[in-house]
Amino acid sequence: MHIPFDNSYATLPAAFYTRLEPTSVQDAKMLAFNDDLASVLGITASDMAEAAQVFGGNIVPENATPLAQLYAGHQFGSFNPQLGDGRAILLGEVIGTDGIRRDIQLKGSGPTPYSRMGDGRAWLGPVLREYVVSEAMHALGIPTTRALAAVSTGEQIWREQGALPGAILTRVALSHLRVGTFQVFAHRGEVENLKTLTNYAIQRHYPDAEGPMDLLRAVCAAQADLVTQWMSVGFIHGVMNTDNCSIAGETIDYGPCAFMDAFHQNRVFSSIDQQGRYAFGAQPGIAVWNMAQLATSLVQQMQDKDAAIEEATEIVHAMPELLENGWRNRFAAKIGISTSQPEDTPLIEELLGLMQADGADFTNTFRALCEQDARDQFTNRDAFDVWSEKWQARVTSEPDVKALMSRANPAVIPRNHRIEQMIDAAVAGDMAPFERLMKALATPYAETDPDLSRPPSQQEIVPATFCGT
Repeated sequence: MHIPFDNSYATLPAAFYTRLEPTSVQDAKMLAFNDDLASVLGITASDMAEAAQVFGGNIVPENATPLAQLYAGHQFGSFNPQLGDGRAILLGEVIGTDGIRRDIQLKGSGPTPYSRMGDGRAWLGPVLREYVVSEAMHALGIPTTRALAAVSTGEQIWREQGALPGAILTRVALSHLRVGTFQVFAHRGEVENLKTLTNYAIQRHYPDAEGPMDLLRAVCAAQADLVTQWMSVGFIHGVMNTDNCSIAGETIDYGPCAFMDAFHQNRVFSSIDQQGRYAFGAQPGIAVWNMAQLATSLVQQMQDKDAAIEEATEIVHAMPELLENGWRNRFAAKIGISTSQPEDTPLIEELLGLMQADGADFTNTFRALCEQDARDQFTNRDAFDVWSEKWQARVTSEPDVKALMSRANPAVIPRNHRIEQMIDAAVAGDMAPFERLMKALATPYAETDPDLSRPPSQQEIVPATFCGT
């Protein structure tokens, strides 16, 4: 097996990480391997048994520099001065056949100095959930970490539910730099390390940026674009802590995430989000809050702090407009409007209000608009008819409404009940539901498996999702 490592993070000062190898496992077996992604990464793996040993943590491949990264973070608004990779090991980086540098990380690879009394392991359910959902997000065209491999460990992992089968996910990311990576050095007053990190982030992700404030501006724009894309497909991240906020603008850390079935602005699935801090409709505001934390960290390295604070404040205060415009553009496309105008916002909001009042399915309602049969998604059809008249008048001049809407509205998403069914089957040794989901989600805008587009029955509804730890 060959992985063309070209590592840069490991050249940073020792304060950024702890070098250590993954903890070996009892019986590594490959459950899923992403051949297409491996090809992009330039990885050759003809022997799946050997690949399982590598991605199970039993063999450290040549030229890898395994390490656990240090970071801090605000978790549900409360600052934790030291977090770090508590159950993950960065094997190293590769420059893919597309010229893009990416991290390769093992998640669930054993304890590290940052484990905070945890076991450093992952069980099969969250590993397969992240594999399925992250690859679904990629197919939807939304920036995301990706899944390269899922390996069973042959070991039992103890959680609140009891003993569960262990597994390791190999995660691929543009990097694992987070808002929390900046926060840890800012909090410690380690200005030189903060400067080094800032320069590294600029070189790696935003080479056109000139200094910390330009970096902040670029990250704000990337996060605004990302969150509006989440909103447009009904995705709820569930745990938007600053340590789960990627500087590269990718969706990262699929813990208690979920896609909505019945639409509601305040929908929450995460079992640990008791106050609704990270509810669906709260996500844009939280993105701004997270960027304010990044700004607070970045200004610590500036010589003229008063001027830096003024500039950073201006950048962060401009973000709500980015989010508003991005949201309107994406939802306008979902109803067939190619170039949105501010006056389109009430039309979109009225439809969402009808959906919320009726508990209409988010994905299926928008998809049905493409086929002109969305009326069937509502119980209050008279109200929908009134809205539809205004909508039809608005899109009359659009050249190809159906084509635009078909590109903006997926037919299939990774629904919670299907994921839970897939996990239950996998625990019992049946990977067929996993394969079925992966096949359908690879082409989300095509009607490939109509049964997977069906909302859950009353008995199938998944009211809460859980973090893997």
